[in-house]
Amino acid sequence: MVPKSVEVVPLPDEVVPADPSTRYQRNRRGGSESPTYPSEATKRLNYLKDIQGIGVFTGKSGIGKSYTLKCFASSLNPNLYDIRYMCLTTVSVKEFYKGLCSALGLSVYGGKSVLFRAVKEQIYSMSTEKGAPLILVIDEAQFLPQSILNDLRMLMNFNYDTRNCFTMILSGENYLNRTLKGAANDSLRQRILVHYNFQGLSPDEVTKYIVHKLEKAGGSKALINDAALTAIASSAQGCPRVIDGIMREAISIGAQNEKKVIDQETIEAAIEMRQIVYQE
Repeated sequence: MVPKSVEVVPLPDEVVPADPSTRYQRNRRGGSESPTYPSEATKRLNYLKDIQGIGVFTGKSGIGKSYTLKCFASSLNPNLYDIRYMCLTTVSVKEFYKGLCSALGLSVYGGKSVLFRAVKEQIYSMSTEKGAPLILVIDEAQFLPQSILNDLRMLMNFNYDTRNCFTMILSGENYLNRTLKGAANDSLRQRILVHYNFQGLSPDEVTKYIVHKLEKAGGSKALINDAALTAIASSAQGCPRVIDGIMREAISIGAQNEKKVIDQETIEAAIEMRQIVYQE
């Protein structure tokens, strides 16, 4: 049994909002065919799975980290790679190992050393006997306590530290980078083979992103004018989650006022509404 404080779940599904006034949000990130899909991050992830080791992927909240990981997971051949996802990181070391054992399909009871050995043996078996090496995704890694960070490097140690048997992906917000720079994490940092920091969308990419999602929802570029697009780009600072929030609010406001085109005034009203909501 997994303790209630540990969450082991599949990679998050797309969110379909209940608001019937728009289908825009149904295509949450635009899909892997989106012109703004982070292909560079995907290239780094594919490279990491081939060489096996530790990769760190960071970026501010809402920038698309978890979505990119979901698309990456969906692209893998399940016969060749076994990907597991953990996202609750504010736990003790023993709870972490219990959650990891559950994710690996192990029913093991005992102290930390027993759980650690069972995890290592299972990872080695997946790599050598089953032919489907583990890819372990730890999301929200910025919350990992130092005690777990200390153990992560030991999990990677196989055959006198001469072999990598699995891939570990640490995904989190930017201050994970500051944590890893600390002297206590010198050994872990030296083992990082890939490090990628997600950047926000440029104004041109914001336009392509919005238009793409409008088209996927059955609309077109004609539904929003250039001034509105500029206002969104200025306010959202390239963050897809913020862009989606503004657009969802703007479409609702536009529908209520029977507007044919989303203009700058509508966008500004949407931005103001979101600010009022979060200030309350």
